[in-house]
Amino acid sequence: MRLIDTSVLIEDVKKGVYEEGAISSITLIEVLRGIAPEKRVMVKELLEKSYELKSLDNEAILKYCELYDALKEKENLIRDADLLIASVAIAKNLELMTKDKDFERQKDLGLKLKLEK
Repeated sequence: MRLIDTSVLIEDVKKGVYEEGAISSITLIEVLRGIAPEKRVMVKELLEKSYELKSLDNEAILKYCELYDALKEKENLIRDADLLIASVAIAKNLELMTKDKDFERQKDLGLKLKLEK
């Protein structure tokens, strides 16, 4: 199974394309914050029916801390939301589909990555 990043999900929605996979709770939040308030509940329910939702559990939280420490040591931090999404992917052993090249910094830290163009 693949974890679909926010950048891919938004592009798919714009194109009317559906890709099987999972999304993280962070991606769900990122998408919903851009939706008009009166449509959020409907969009949330649709996304939850369409994709398996992967939440932040203890394993992902600890993986986040590991990644944060490693990237901070290299003075190469990325946005917290992206770091949380990568943590979920690694903790759940999922390939991350994204358009965001910032994730490449985490490949040597265990992230399986499929970079979309």
